[in-house]
Amino acid sequence: MLGMVVVSVLATIVGIAISLAIDWFPPQASTAADDIDQLWDVLMTASVPIFVLVMSVAIYSVLVFRAKPGDLSDGAPIHGNTKLEIVWVTIPFIMVSVLAAYGWIVLDQIEEKQAGDTVVNVTAQQFAWRFDYPDEGKVKSNQLVLAKDRPVEFHVRTEDVLHAFWVPEFRLKTDTVPGLTTRIRVTPSRIGEYEVVCTELCGLGHSTMRQNVRVVSQQEFDTWVGEQKKEEQGQASTAGGDQAAEGKRVFTEDGCASCHSLADAESASGIGPGLDDLGDTARRMGKRHGQSPAQYVRAAIANPDASLTRDFNAGVMPTDFEKRLSPAEIDTLVKYLLSVSEGGK
Repeated sequence: MLGMVVVSVLATIVGIAISLAIDWFPPQASTAADDIDQLWDVLMTASVPIFVLVMSVAIYSVLVFRAKPGDLSDGAPIHGNTKLEIVWVTIPFIMVSVLAAYGWIVLDQIEEKQAGDTVVNVTAQQFAWRFDYPDEGKVKSNQLVLAKDRPVEFHVRTEDVLHAFWVPEFRLKTDTVPGLTTRIRVTPSRIGEYEVVCTELCGLGHSTMRQNVRVVSQQEFDTWVGEQKKEEQGQASTAGGDQAAEGKRVFTEDGCASCHSLADAESASGIGPGLDDLGDTARRMGKRHGQSPAQYVRAAIANPDASLTRDFNAGVMPTDFEKRLSPAEIDTLVKYLLSVSEGGK
């Protein structure tokens, strides 16, 4: 028994040392990261002794109280020990309650509203992220850009299924739930480029649902906002004339590029059919169904499951693009796809 106690104590010390020595997370890039990492260390320090205690009792019981070979008799009838049961229920209850309270305090401090914060709307859809900045003149982007040391409140929503918005270097994560807008606050503290990752299994393209987030200086952020506004003004002024530019914008910013490959848009995703030869396909399939190439492509966007290509399954491509996009945007997208695909010119 004494030997088992000594081994358990040594295992606890070694286990705690190893758990604290391992670098579990990527570099910290938000003011909340240090508090969260410290909370993790406290939880590991509390968990290792409990794990060792449970395993030690289990191993000791197996070694000491196991039945002898050939012994098929029933075990001796025993009654419960009320004092022992009270102890092994009370101690874990107190430990879990203290740890839960500590975690709540840390989260409450992190989520506290700060002066001067800016709102960023995050929209998730299979399998892409979109961002807009209502405090910056409704700037829209498919890349997340944040200013260092400036508090941000993310308003996160989804247009289809469950997703999860997570930047590992920020440590904070929130789920996106259909019909709800979830909120999370972050103050970036380190200049660099990181990844927005979806951590909720959301479909065939879940593993590709990643997007860049850049943390820059306030001056560089202001410059970026100005460039975005000029770009959007240019798109608005050329929407009726330069349909190729507008069609490419719709393709890249509204989720098409996350699933389909298209050389002109520098998209290489293989979740859905490649579109570089869409012109030939639309002409051939449209003729079979008594449609023009444009009519066929529009029908495929509206009802993708009715126009499946070999080796691709139904239920992957969203069926609500007619709700997400205006009729003018769909027309522009169709013309763009046919104009840049092989044989479509």
